[in-house]
Amino acid sequence: MYDEATEAFEKMQKDAEKDGAWFHIVSRYRSYAVQNWVYEGYKKEREHVDTFSAKPGYSEHQTGLTFDLIDTSGNLVTEPGPSKWLLKNAAKYGFVVRYQEGKEKVTGYMPESWHLRYIGKEAQDIADSGLSLEEYYGFTGGDYVDK
Repeated sequence: MYDEATEAFEKMQKDAEKDGAWFHIVSRYRSYAVQNWVYEGYKKEREHVDTFSAKPGYSEHQTGLTFDLIDTSGNLVTEPGPSKWLLKNAAKYGFVVRYQEGKEKVTGYMPESWHLRYIGKEAQDIADSGLSLEEYYGFTGGDYVDK
């Protein structure tokens, strides 16, 4: 599935560029050790780290099916152009924008327009439903979030 996700991302990226929406991968697969380093670094700098960074062992990045994206300026993709393009089109390529606005209580994470998760064929059904993965598949998310 890793290769399938890579091929889908490359096609999506090329099509987005044709539409003027530029983004590139800043982070994809993270080992347990790397995720621990990321998480512990954030923990030293900020409060409520569990609302924007997963503990090691809980990160979707450890699957290799998650992509964090940056724009051409090196910033996480939050600007309206690419963000809207991704919300509208990512599912056509098998991706969902994982942490959407208004879903914080369900997912446990703040909105992240730059965080895509490769799902495959079901992505379009999920996107069309307007549900988070937690809601769509009926599992609990964010249960380890600082309250």
